[in-house]
Amino acid sequence: MPEVLDFSDVVVRRNARDIVDHVDWSVADDQRWVILGANGAGKTTLLQLAATLLHPTSGTVTILDERLGRTDVFELRPRIGFASSAMARRVPAEETVLNVVMTAAYSVMGRWNEAYEDIDERRALRVLAEWKLDHLADRTFGTLSEGEQKRVQIARAVMTDPELLLLDEPSASLDLGAREELLQLLGGYAQAPTTPAMVMVTHHVEEIPVGFTHVLLLREGTVVAAGPLQSTLTAENLSATFDLPIALTTADGRYAARAASSNGSGD
Repeated sequence: MPEVLDFSDVVVRRNARDIVDHVDWSVADDQRWVILGANGAGKTTLLQLAATLLHPTSGTVTILDERLGRTDVFELRPRIGFASSAMARRVPAEETVLNVVMTAAYSVMGRWNEAYEDIDERRALRVLAEWKLDHLADRTFGTLSEGEQKRVQIARAVMTDPELLLLDEPSASLDLGAREELLQLLGGYAQAPTTPAMVMVTHHVEEIPVGFTHVLLLREGTVVAAGPLQSTLTAENLSATFDLPIALTTADGRYAARAASSNGSGD
Protein backbone atom coordinates (compact mmCIF):
# COMPACT_ATOMS: atom_id res chain seq x y z
CA MET A 1 0.00 0.00 0.00
CA PRO A 2 1.20 3.58 -0.65
CA GLU A 3 2.97 5.23 2.29
CA VAL A 4 1.53 8.45 3.66
CA LEU A 5 4.22 8.92 6.28
CA ASP A 6 7.87 7.89 6.35
CA PHE A 7 10.52 8.62 8.98
CA SER A 8 14.11 7.72 8.11
CA ASP A 9 16.81 7.95 10.83
CA VAL A 10 14.94 10.88 12.40
CA VAL A 11 16.50 12.75 15.31
CA VAL A 12 15.03 15.67 17.25
CA ARG A 13 17.56 17.23 19.63
CA ARG A 14 16.82 19.80 22.30
CA ASN A 15 19.32 21.09 24.84
CA ALA A 16 21.86 18.46 23.80
CA ARG A 17 19.33 15.67 24.40
CA ASP A 18 17.81 13.49 21.70
CA ILE A 19 14.09 13.41 22.44
CA VAL A 20 13.57 11.44 19.22
CA ASP A 21 16.51 9.12 18.71
CA HIS A 22 17.16 7.75 15.19
CA VAL A 23 13.59 6.65 14.50
CA ASP A 24 12.65 4.67 11.40
CA TRP A 25 8.88 4.32 10.88
CA SER A 26 6.39 4.27 8.05
CA VAL A 27 2.59 4.40 7.80
CA ALA A 28 0.60 3.06 4.85
CA ASP A 29 -2.64 4.65 3.71
CA ASP A 30 -4.81 1.79 5.02
CA GLN A 31 -3.25 1.59 8.49
CA ARG A 32 -4.41 2.93 11.86
CA TRP A 33 -1.51 3.35 14.29
CA VAL A 34 -1.41 3.96 18.01
CA ILE A 35 1.74 5.36 19.64
CA LEU A 36 2.31 4.25 23.23
CA GLY A 37 4.94 5.27 25.76
CA ALA A 38 5.55 6.96 29.09
CA ASN A 39 5.56 10.73 29.59
CA GLY A 40 8.57 12.20 27.83
CA ALA A 41 8.99 9.24 25.49
CA GLY A 42 8.70 11.44 22.39
CA LYS A 43 5.14 10.55 21.34
CA THR A 44 3.83 14.08 20.86
CA THR A 45 7.08 15.13 19.19
CA LEU A 46 6.56 12.42 16.55
CA LEU A 47 3.03 13.69 15.99
CA GLN A 48 4.25 17.29 15.66
CA LEU A 49 6.71 16.15 12.99
CA ALA A 50 3.92 14.34 11.14
CA ALA A 51 1.75 17.48 11.39
CA THR A 52 4.55 19.65 9.90
CA LEU A 53 4.67 21.69 13.12
CA LEU A 54 8.28 20.67 13.78
CA HIS A 55 11.31 19.82 11.64
CA PRO A 56 13.83 17.10 12.51
CA THR A 57 17.33 17.93 13.65
CA SER A 58 18.55 15.24 11.26
CA GLY A 59 17.07 12.47 9.15
CA THR A 60 14.16 12.77 6.73
CA VAL A 61 10.40 13.03 7.25
CA THR A 62 8.23 12.45 4.19
CA ILE A 63 4.52 13.23 4.46
CA LEU A 64 2.12 12.50 1.60
CA ASP A 65 5.11 12.27 -0.78
CA GLU A 66 6.43 15.66 0.35
CA ARG A 67 9.70 15.94 2.26
CA LEU A 68 9.89 18.34 5.20
CA GLY A 69 12.34 21.11 4.47
CA ARG A 70 11.74 20.85 0.73
CA THR A 71 8.04 21.63 0.55
CA ASP A 72 5.65 24.45 1.45
CA VAL A 73 4.12 23.24 4.72
CA PHE A 74 1.27 25.73 4.36
CA GLU A 75 0.15 23.90 1.23
CA LEU A 76 0.66 20.51 2.86
CA ARG A 77 -1.16 21.14 6.15
CA PRO A 78 -4.70 21.27 4.69
CA ARG A 79 -4.19 17.63 3.64
CA ILE A 80 -3.56 16.64 7.27
CA GLY A 81 -6.18 16.51 10.01
CA PHE A 82 -4.78 17.23 13.48
CA ALA A 83 -6.55 17.33 16.85
CA SER A 84 -4.83 18.10 20.14
CA SER A 85 -5.52 19.79 23.46
CA ALA A 86 -3.00 22.48 22.57
CA MET A 87 -4.98 23.35 19.46
CA ALA A 88 -8.25 23.33 21.41
CA ARG A 89 -6.90 26.06 23.69
CA ARG A 90 -6.67 28.33 20.64
CA VAL A 91 -10.39 27.98 19.85
CA PRO A 92 -12.35 31.10 20.90
CA ALA A 93 -14.66 30.08 23.75
CA GLU A 94 -17.52 32.17 22.29
CA GLU A 95 -17.33 30.55 18.83
CA THR A 96 -20.24 28.30 17.87
CA VAL A 97 -19.60 24.60 17.38
CA LEU A 98 -20.70 24.87 13.74
CA ASN A 99 -18.15 27.61 13.09
CA VAL A 100 -15.37 25.78 14.93
CA VAL A 101 -15.79 22.90 12.50
CA MET A 102 -16.57 24.93 9.37
CA THR A 103 -13.54 27.26 9.74
CA ALA A 104 -11.28 24.26 9.17
CA ALA A 105 -11.93 24.92 5.46
CA TYR A 106 -9.77 28.06 5.80
CA SER A 107 -7.43 26.66 8.49
CA VAL A 108 -8.46 29.40 10.91
CA MET A 109 -9.64 29.00 14.49
CA GLY A 110 -12.35 31.67 14.64
CA ARG A 111 -14.75 32.99 12.04
CA TRP A 112 -13.89 36.45 10.74
CA ASN A 113 -14.61 37.64 7.22
CA GLU A 114 -14.24 34.40 5.27
CA ALA A 115 -16.92 33.61 2.71
CA TYR A 116 -18.53 30.20 3.14
CA GLU A 117 -20.89 28.50 0.73
CA ASP A 118 -23.93 26.40 1.53
CA ILE A 119 -21.92 23.30 0.69
CA ASP A 120 -19.45 24.17 3.49
CA GLU A 121 -22.24 24.43 6.05
CA ARG A 122 -23.86 21.21 4.85
CA ARG A 123 -20.53 19.41 5.06
CA ALA A 124 -19.93 20.73 8.59
CA LEU A 125 -23.40 19.69 9.73
CA ARG A 126 -22.92 16.23 8.25
CA VAL A 127 -19.60 15.81 10.07
CA LEU A 128 -21.17 17.00 13.33
CA ALA A 129 -23.91 14.40 12.95
CA GLU A 130 -21.32 11.66 12.36
CA TRP A 131 -19.71 12.52 15.69
CA LYS A 132 -23.07 12.93 17.49
CA LEU A 133 -22.70 16.68 17.81
CA ASP A 134 -25.36 18.06 15.46
CA HIS A 135 -27.63 19.00 18.37
CA LEU A 136 -24.82 21.25 19.65
CA ALA A 137 -24.23 23.17 16.40
CA ASP A 138 -25.41 26.50 17.83
CA ARG A 139 -23.80 26.09 21.25
CA THR A 140 -20.58 27.97 21.99
CA PHE A 141 -17.42 25.94 22.33
CA GLY A 142 -16.69 27.20 25.85
CA THR A 143 -19.98 25.84 27.22
CA LEU A 144 -19.30 22.23 26.16
CA SER A 145 -18.17 19.42 28.37
CA GLU A 146 -14.62 18.18 27.90
CA GLY A 147 -15.86 15.09 26.10
CA GLU A 148 -17.91 17.20 23.71
CA GLN A 149 -14.96 19.51 23.08
CA LYS A 150 -12.77 16.50 22.23
CA ARG A 151 -15.30 15.30 19.66
CA VAL A 152 -15.59 18.81 18.18
CA GLN A 153 -11.80 18.85 17.73
CA ILE A 154 -11.95 15.56 15.83
CA ALA A 155 -14.91 16.72 13.74
CA ARG A 156 -12.91 19.80 12.80
CA ALA A 157 -9.92 17.61 11.92
CA VAL A 158 -11.95 15.49 9.48
CA MET A 159 -13.93 18.41 8.01
CA THR A 160 -11.58 18.79 5.04
CA ASP A 161 -11.41 15.07 4.17
CA PRO A 162 -7.72 14.76 5.15
CA GLU A 163 -5.39 12.15 3.71
CA LEU A 164 -3.80 11.66 7.14
CA LEU A 165 -5.50 12.06 10.54
CA LEU A 166 -3.42 12.71 13.67
CA LEU A 167 -4.95 12.55 17.16
CA ASP A 168 -2.96 13.54 20.25
CA GLU A 169 -4.44 11.87 23.35
CA PRO A 170 -8.08 12.34 22.28
CA SER A 171 -9.50 10.59 25.37
CA ALA A 172 -7.15 12.06 27.98
CA SER A 173 -8.86 13.32 31.16
CA LEU A 174 -12.30 12.09 30.11
CA ASP A 175 -14.58 10.26 32.53
CA LEU A 176 -15.46 6.64 31.83
CA GLY A 177 -18.71 7.37 29.98
CA ALA A 178 -17.25 10.11 27.79
CA ARG A 179 -14.16 8.01 27.06
CA GLU A 180 -16.15 4.96 26.00
CA GLU A 181 -18.50 7.01 23.83
CA LEU A 182 -15.50 8.57 22.06
CA LEU A 183 -13.71 5.23 21.64
CA GLN A 184 -16.84 3.69 20.11
CA LEU A 185 -17.03 6.53 17.60
CA LEU A 186 -13.32 6.31 16.84
CA GLY A 187 -13.58 2.53 16.41
CA GLY A 188 -16.42 2.88 13.92
CA TYR A 189 -14.57 5.60 12.04
CA ALA A 190 -11.32 3.58 11.96
CA GLN A 191 -13.10 0.62 10.35
CA ALA A 192 -14.83 2.60 7.60
CA PRO A 193 -13.30 1.91 4.15
CA THR A 194 -13.05 5.60 3.22
CA THR A 195 -11.21 6.62 6.40
CA PRO A 196 -7.69 8.01 5.88
CA ALA A 197 -4.56 6.69 7.56
CA MET A 198 -4.71 7.44 11.29
CA VAL A 199 -2.10 7.93 14.02
CA MET A 200 -3.22 8.31 17.62
CA VAL A 201 -1.08 9.02 20.69
CA THR A 202 -2.14 7.63 24.06
CA HIS A 203 -0.66 6.58 27.41
CA HIS A 204 -3.03 3.68 28.02
CA VAL A 205 -3.76 0.44 26.16
CA GLU A 206 -7.34 0.71 27.41
CA GLU A 207 -7.76 3.71 25.10
CA ILE A 208 -6.93 1.82 21.89
CA PRO A 209 -10.14 1.72 19.82
CA VAL A 210 -11.30 -1.41 18.03
CA GLY A 211 -10.26 -1.17 14.40
CA PHE A 212 -6.72 0.07 14.98
CA THR A 213 -4.18 -2.09 13.19
CA HIS A 214 -0.64 -1.17 14.29
CA VAL A 215 1.31 0.01 17.32
CA LEU A 216 4.54 1.94 17.84
CA LEU A 217 6.09 1.58 21.31
CA LEU A 218 8.50 4.33 22.39
CA ARG A 219 10.90 4.62 25.31
CA GLU A 220 13.10 7.70 25.77
CA GLY A 221 12.78 8.60 22.12
CA THR A 222 13.75 5.15 20.85
CA VAL A 223 11.50 2.59 19.17
CA VAL A 224 11.06 -0.49 21.37
CA ALA A 225 8.83 -2.27 18.86
CA ALA A 226 6.59 -1.41 15.91
CA GLY A 227 4.24 -3.48 13.81
CA PRO A 228 0.81 -5.12 13.65
CA LEU A 229 -1.13 -4.58 16.86
CA GLN A 230 -1.94 -8.23 17.63
CA SER A 231 1.65 -9.45 17.39
CA THR A 232 3.47 -6.35 18.68
CA LEU A 233 1.38 -5.28 21.67
CA THR A 234 2.62 -7.92 24.12
CA ALA A 235 3.30 -7.99 27.84
CA GLU A 236 7.01 -8.34 27.08
CA ASN A 237 7.12 -5.28 24.83
CA LEU A 238 5.00 -3.21 27.22
CA SER A 239 7.27 -4.18 30.10
CA ALA A 240 10.30 -3.01 28.13
CA THR A 241 8.51 0.21 27.14
CA PHE A 242 7.47 1.21 30.65
CA ASP A 243 10.36 -0.44 32.55
CA LEU A 244 7.89 -2.35 34.73
CA PRO A 245 6.59 -5.92 34.60
CA ILE A 246 3.21 -5.60 32.86
CA ALA A 247 0.34 -8.08 32.55
CA LEU A 248 -1.78 -7.63 29.43
CA THR A 249 -5.28 -8.97 28.82
CA THR A 250 -7.70 -8.73 25.90
CA ALA A 251 -11.48 -8.96 25.60
CA ASP A 252 -13.74 -8.20 22.63
CA GLY A 253 -10.92 -6.51 20.74
CA ARG A 254 -9.99 -4.20 23.63
CA TYR A 255 -6.88 -4.28 25.80
CA ALA A 256 -6.18 -3.81 29.51
CA ALA A 257 -2.85 -3.59 31.32
CA ARG A 258 -1.70 -3.61 34.93
CA ALA A 259 1.46 -4.21 36.90
CA ALA A 260 2.19 -7.95 36.92
CA SER A 261 1.79 -9.77 40.22
CA SER A 262 4.86 -11.30 41.84
CA ASN A 263 3.81 -14.82 40.81
CA GLY A 264 3.96 -14.04 37.07
CA SER A 265 2.25 -12.08 34.34
CA GLY A 266 -0.45 -12.94 31.84
CA ASP A 267 -0.93 -12.09 28.22
